[in-house]
Amino acid sequence: QVQLIESGGGLVQAGGSLRLSCAASGRTFSSYTMGWFRQAPGKERELVAATSRSGGNTYYADSVKGRFTISRDNAKNTVYMQMNSLKPEDTAVYYCAARSGLYSGRALSYDFWGQGTQVTVSS
Repeated sequence: QVQLIESGGGLVQAGGSLRLSCAASGRTFSSYTMGWFRQAPGKERELVAATSRSGGNTYYADSVKGRFTISRDNAKNTVYMQMNSLKPEDTAVYYCAARSGLYSGRALSYDFWGQGTQVTVSS
């Protein structure tokens, strides 16, 4: 079992920045692919960014490329997402998720989820 706890969400003006953190329990954090998903009201949950087990490979949705950066610190059992140049359309609940296999863009293939943190970007 892996427990994930997100933090760092909040209200920010368009153009601003936020850094999300996701702390994981357990000793096997480095064996999981980690992803950040988001879900806006009335929309499906979508993958925003993902990182491989070592952190050497990353994936970004086209909508956030060049603005968001995912990283992980396996010594601290934590994955981060730096979000810059935020836009109102980035407003959503952001979830951290862990997958025991290789990278996947499908939410259903992730095994463990955090409770989510709200990000609201005002125009």
